[in-house]
Amino acid sequence: MNLELITLLGKKVDQEVYEVMLPTAAGEIAVFPGHEPLVTMAVPGVLAVRRKKTDMDSRLDYFAINGGVAEISQGKVRVLVDEADYGEDIIESESKAALERAIKMRDNAKDQVELEQAHQLVDRHMVRLKVADLHRRRRHH
Repeated sequence: MNLELITLLGKKVDQEVYEVMLPTAAGEIAVFPGHEPLVTMAVPGVLAVRRKKTDMDSRLDYFAINGGVAEISQGKVRVLVDEADYGEDIIESESKAALERAIKMRDNAKDQVELEQAHQLVDRHMVRLKVADLHRRRRHH
């Protein structure tokens, strides 16, 4: 099946894959070829991709996504998000520093708007660190 991962900056992925694991409000779903048509909200989290049926879990590709919409149709998975960061592209030290700044911002928020923005940043950087960690473990297999 074809996976399209589309961000505000354009297509991040457009290729044939075997399985896509996607974070949704109802929990993680796994999409295989022949999945029934579905439109669902994607939530911030880890999007995992198994390129070939024979690929072991240690060969999965990981993306940190910030939520959006997933459209599953015959032979295609299209995920529309504002941002998607590939595990290999995430610099852990930068994400740790950004997470620390976001936590400070959250702790010093003066109103509900600042607090909500800070929570979103904390969530985003926690997901990025999780994806970086998954990617690092994958490389060591």
